[in-house]
Amino acid sequence: MMRIETPRLIIRNWEERDRDLFHRINSDDRVMEFFPFRRTREEADAFMETIRAANEERGYGFAALELRETGECMGFAGLHSDSVAPARLPGAMEIGWRLAPEYWGKGYVTEAAEALLDFGFVTLDLDEIISFAVWDNDRSTSVMRRIGMAAEPESDFDHPRVPDTHPHLKRHAFYRITRDEWRMRKKAV
Repeated sequence: MMRIETPRLIIRNWEERDRDLFHRINSDDRVMEFFPFRRTREEADAFMETIRAANEERGYGFAALELRETGECMGFAGLHSDSVAPARLPGAMEIGWRLAPEYWGKGYVTEAAEALLDFGFVTLDLDEIISFAVWDNDRSTSVMRRIGMAAEPESDFDHPRVPDTHPHLKRHAFYRITRDEWRMRKKAV
C-alpha cells in the first residue's frame, strides 16, 4: 500500500484506530451534505474493510489522511478507479477526498491532492485523472481548480447511483487534468 508523506500529512492505509473517525465522516450531516445516504457504524466498518483490502491489493486507493504532527486521522484522500463518470477515457482514475469538518479550510485536501497527482502521474503512469462532485459543491470543486483540474461542462452528468428521491444531488460537475497539463503546471511553479 502506498505511503505518501507531505510536509503536514501522511496518506496511508486504514488502521483499526481509524474506525471511529471513518464512521463519523460517513455519517455526519455536514460532511455528507452532498451524498444521499449516511452510514451506520456497521456499514462504515464494512466499507472501511472493503477499502482497506482493495488498497492492499492494488497498492493505492481511498486512504486514511493523517496529520503528521499529532498522528490523528482526519479523513481520506486517494485515487480510485470508478466507472461512474460517463466521460472517462480508458485508464482514467478518480481523485477524491472527505474530511471531518474541524479540518476544513486549512489546505489539507489541496496538499494531499497535489501529492496524489504526483503519485498518479509519476508512479502509476496515468494519462489523466478525473474528479466529479455535485454541481454546487463549491468546497470540492474549488479544490479541483486549485490543483489544476479544468471543468468540462460538456461532460457533466447525472450520477447513476443517486436515487430519484434526491434530485438536487444528481447533477455532477466533471473535472479533468491530463499528464501533459500536470507537467506544464509543475514547470510553471
